[in-house]
Amino acid sequence: MVGIILASHGDFAKGILQSGAMIFGEQENVKAVTLMPSEGPDDIKAKMKDAISSFDNQDEVLFLVDLWGGTPFNQANTLFEEHKDKWAIVAGLNLPMLIEAYGSRLSMESAQEIAAFILNSAKEGVKVKPEALEPVDTGKSNVASAGQSNAGAPGTFEYVLARIDSRLLHGQVATAWTKTVNPTRIIVVSDAVAKDELRKNLITQAAPPGVKAHVVPVDHMIKLAKDDQHFGGQRAMLLFENPKDVLRAVEGGVPLKTVNVGSMAHSIGKVQPNKVLAFNQEDIDTFNKLKQSGLNFDVRKVPNDSKGNMNEILKKAQEELNKIK
Repeated sequence: MVGIILASHGDFAKGILQSGAMIFGEQENVKAVTLMPSEGPDDIKAKMKDAISSFDNQDEVLFLVDLWGGTPFNQANTLFEEHKDKWAIVAGLNLPMLIEAYGSRLSMESAQEIAAFILNSAKEGVKVKPEALEPVDTGKSNVASAGQSNAGAPGTFEYVLARIDSRLLHGQVATAWTKTVNPTRIIVVSDAVAKDELRKNLITQAAPPGVKAHVVPVDHMIKLAKDDQHFGGQRAMLLFENPKDVLRAVEGGVPLKTVNVGSMAHSIGKVQPNKVLAFNQEDIDTFNKLKQSGLNFDVRKVPNDSKGNMNEILKKAQEELNKIK
């Protein structure tokens, strides 16, 4: 696996490392290296050498630095000179760049290949509101048009992920899961959100580059699932707020085989058997019905997490609910 060094003036590198872990999960072979006010070039160079020595593969190293021409960049560059056939440096470190690098390591084994690949995401991550302030870019739609090239072709959706997440489309979904399953469309399936224009607009605006986001009621999703004339080649990620909506969709004919259980927010009357999932009796009963229908459960927040045991989680939740009855 390609090793990644995050290098910055001050604690920026440590902070973005923490942010990346929140979205994509904890990462191996990644180190944050900082240049503090009391330190000089030799200090950060020594830190970089120590970080590289800890990597499993020291032949492939990618430096993501904060500022081109700054001391962290310059010291990385002195090390790079002896490994320019394989190592790479990218300046202008931002969170979209880091998440793209994490995702790229799953399929790419070359630091230079990853460096070239992450540039577009880093640039696309710089946006402004109001949109009228955006400069005109005639080439901006190339990625999106490529992702939608099969729109309107005969066939039905391919369901690459169905997820229960009370937060719906947020950072972990828009980055980590999107990079893993590569959808062409993200569809939020919710009667409540479909009636809320503000939430609908926020969701459609939060779609990552090259992916269209939609919000539809459950009954409409059932109709879309049965349409075999317009969605050939379309890879759909379905997002549900709760298991009840999943059950309605499955019973209505949406052909799901597995549902990823990512996050269910705590509220009054619910118990919380782990850090991210909270249940009331209706939730437990609904999951049991989904299990009886043959649906499998993939319990994890992000792709790198180990999978939880849904049977054990439901059992623990039921025991906690029984105690408070």
